[in-house]
Amino acid sequence: MILIALLITLIYLSLIGSFIFGFDKVNTFKLEDIPAKTKFSIVIPFRNEAKNLPDLLKSIETLNYPNHLFEVIFINDASEDNSVEIIKKALNESQTNFSIISNERKTNSPKKDAITSAIKKAKYNWIITTDADCQLPKFWLDSFDEFIQKGNAVCIAAPVTYNIGNSFLNKFQILDMLSLQGATIGGFGLKKPFLCNGANLGYKKSIFFKVNGFEGNTNIASGDDIFILEKVNKQYPDQLHYLKCEKAIVKTQSQPTWSHLISQRIRWAAKTSAYNNWVGKLIGLVVLLMNAIIIIGLMLSLIGILNLKTLFYIAFIKLNIDFFLIYKSASFFNQKEGFKSYILGFIVYPLFNVYVAFISIFSGYKWKGRRFKK
Repeated sequence: MILIALLITLIYLSLIGSFIFGFDKVNTFKLEDIPAKTKFSIVIPFRNEAKNLPDLLKSIETLNYPNHLFEVIFINDASEDNSVEIIKKALNESQTNFSIISNERKTNSPKKDAITSAIKKAKYNWIITTDADCQLPKFWLDSFDEFIQKGNAVCIAAPVTYNIGNSFLNKFQILDMLSLQGATIGGFGLKKPFLCNGANLGYKKSIFFKVNGFEGNTNIASGDDIFILEKVNKQYPDQLHYLKCEKAIVKTQSQPTWSHLISQRIRWAAKTSAYNNWVGKLIGLVVLLMNAIIIIGLMLSLIGILNLKTLFYIAFIKLNIDFFLIYKSASFFNQKEGFKSYILGFIVYPLFNVYVAFISIFSGYKWKGRRFKK
């Protein structure tokens, strides 16, 4: 048992250490205020988002980018509230070029259907997806535009984080998101991209159709971002990039309750088995085993099978290597205040991670008022 625990700890240490190394390999992108050129179609699916839409719409109105160079396509996924009226009221008298279409449901994945419906109607070749509960930074499109003009990208992953609140639940999610973003950036730096976030993802419309969109993945309700990433990485690895730019950071809302958070993470876990990227699966397994070792080690220590000092050393290694990765990410996202809950979050996370992994094997989940079966 001790040898297994030490081996998993060593592998985990090497894994997170490689992400820390990879994080610095991705250069921070700085805007130079060159003339805007790229035309974008912004795709935003929504369902019952009346509470969140005002903040999103306000951020759209304050975008710095020339209005004639972008359109916004909202896709109504059978909303039962007044989301449509809120969008129309906010944008009817603005200069924003927007449209609202209805989702054309064809598969088991409402969001993939919504994105596909919008892309078919999009005027421009560059698609950027985001979510209805997000707030977009002022120079969001400028960041994408300059990055596109200066490079060879056909698909661009970009940064996402949570708005900062006062509760431990919020801080816990911020730290978790920072770790995910750190791993995401690290993966790109190592030329092994395995994560991205659909709340801030851009790709060419022509590439979407060349990789056959979401074909082959529509049986999984979530994963619109990861499956596109995998397909592009397979066919165009040298043209897949991460936009490490503070002016491009999209912010979204953390989950309001533990129940909502667990449901969200079960939804995320549900797509893991369908990954075609073995790197992503291996990383997920190593992280799960490391957290399981902490829990099992504590149980064995309590009954005298494992030396408590050994468990302490293992936990100390994990505590520190996690801290280094999250600290790098927090520095980029300017969210170091999340560390006020780091120790408590470190204690809670193994239980949370293992519980979600276990439940996701047997349970479906509820999301946006719909229930999805395993």
